[in-house]
Amino acid sequence: MQQSVNGVPANTLHDATWVKSRRSAIEGNCVELAVLADGRVAVRDSREPDGPALIYSRAVMTVFLEGARSGEFDRLGT
Repeated sequence: MQQSVNGVPANTLHDATWVKSRRSAIEGNCVELAVLADGRVAVRDSREPDGPALIYSRAVMTVFLEGARSGEFDRLGT
């Protein structure tokens, strides 16, 4: 199983094509995701494009996104 890596400099991920949600705020308060060549997913703060990126396995991100879609994290906003 691939391990998660924390704090990799985002500007070292040369194969990354970063995308953000169409629902992102115009002020730039959002995260961006990139699928890497090996299938893992990198996550970074759009305000700090050269800052740290967190890298997760595709399986971990799939579970997270399914939880977000089903409302599991809605209570965090209150």
